[in-house]
Amino acid sequence: MEKPLASSSTMEEAASSKQTSKTNASMETQSSNTTTSGRKGRKRNRKICICVTLLIILTFFIIPLIVSLTLFKPKRPITTVDSVTVERFRASINALAFKVDLNLTLHVDLSLKNPNRVGFSYGSSSVLLNYRGQLIGEAPLPANRIAPQKTQFMNLTLTLMADRLLSESELLSDVMAGVIPLNTFVKVSGKVSILKIFKIKVQSSSSCDLTISVSNRNVTSQKCKYSTKL
Repeated sequence: MEKPLASSSTMEEAASSKQTSKTNASMETQSSNTTTSGRKGRKRNRKICICVTLLIILTFFIIPLIVSLTLFKPKRPITTVDSVTVERFRASINALAFKVDLNLTLHVDLSLKNPNRVGFSYGSSSVLLNYRGQLIGEAPLPANRIAPQKTQFMNLTLTLMADRLLSESELLSDVMAGVIPLNTFVKVSGKVSILKIFKIKVQSSSSCDLTISVSNRNVTSQKCKYSTKL
């Protein structure tokens, strides 16, 4: 006995169902491809933004830094004591009081050289006069600015503060020996501004040991040490 053949309507429904499944699968595949493509696009945009940001940083920070460290490389200012002369000197021995009455004024010529391609600004300071490690006189050094690659010359007067030597027993021995050892010291601190962005602190100092002749009333020897640092 023969089996009855499937009706045409049943076959059409089956074909339609298969077609619908294929269409849905195709749409899902397209949707997945679109999502993946969108993610890749966002990653690419982020990479572009990062590259642009790095380029801006290089342009506004790194390049000026390279220029400042090459063409505008900071150099140390140099403070020099050019000469020390005696303007006034009087020393007398008070035998009864066993002490020395000393009247002393020194004229000091200083020069401060700025070797940088930019200006150097420094704060107020003082030139100090010392006797065997004790401060006995000072002269003010006002704040100022030195133009690029220029030297500033300064003339200062150091006057002995007599009350500082009242307790110095060694002074009597020095006067009787005919020589008085003294020291002048000056330290200048300031900043070098490069491209108005980088400010570098610099310091320059000088220390001079000198000997004054009691009989000739002048400086007989002078030895100076100079120090600079960034």
